[in-house]
Amino acid sequence: MPTADILDSTLHYQDTGSGTPVVLLHGNPASSHIWRHVMPGLGGGRLLAPDLIGMGRSGKPELAYSFADHARHLDAWFDALGLDDVVLVGHDWGGALAFDWAARHPSRVRGIAFLETIVKPMAWEELSPQARQRSRTVLGPDAEEALLGADTLVRMAFTGGGVRTPVSDEDLAAYLAPYPDRASRRPLLAWARQLPLGGEPAGLVARIEEYDAWLAASPDVPKLLMTFRGAGSLLIGEEMARWCRDHIAALEVADCGEAGHHAPEDRPEEIAAAVSAWIDRHGLRGPAR
Repeated sequence: MPTADILDSTLHYQDTGSGTPVVLLHGNPASSHIWRHVMPGLGGGRLLAPDLIGMGRSGKPELAYSFADHARHLDAWFDALGLDDVVLVGHDWGGALAFDWAARHPSRVRGIAFLETIVKPMAWEELSPQARQRSRTVLGPDAEEALLGADTLVRMAFTGGGVRTPVSDEDLAAYLAPYPDRASRRPLLAWARQLPLGGEPAGLVARIEEYDAWLAASPDVPKLLMTFRGAGSLLIGEEMARWCRDHIAALEVADCGEAGHHAPEDRPEEIAAAVSAWIDRHGLRGPAR
């Protein structure tokens, strides 16, 4: 798999096919591995899936691993590969990064599909009970010892409540491999602590408000929200899906069945089918108009 030298480090990515770039952005605590069963069903085009900085097989430089750090390295990757007329597919923090990149590079994006991601700043009471408890844990005084001293975050995501069916031992090993010690797990805890709650972190909340303004005022960019039934949703349940319908321009919604938060593990075929059909409906594989 190729790597790109960007800024102070390297970004590992998958890259197959040719034509319109379809870029799939993963969330926390995943890697491009989460798209392995989605990508084959997406049809034509150039399919790219990077490992975010500090995650998967990408480099792990000394950073705070803030949202801004991730966005800066992702910007450099897009530029290094010369990607334009891009279709974005984002899950979890990957969706937030997709929104942010599109809002800052509107002439380079053709469409955005997203699932279980951060669409707006939130109040504590908007979180599901499961998400509320998780947030209290990662923000608590014992989080560093509990979540850096062991591989708890990855195991919870892919064998616990984050999925309906635990992943295989082989796939769990692939998710665990990049994080063998405390230092390597810091990016995961940093992500978990950045959920925009109650107006904090202020800088990130402002950035989300900026991409929300773009999402509401970009009717020429098709958007697809994939929703999932069941108790596993952390970020986009029924109320948040209604908010998306009311505040995001040119939005279509596809119900992709029951799934946990890490839905690409539970419903890869349904996700691929929804994205592929949406791309074809809007002619996003062809030349830019």
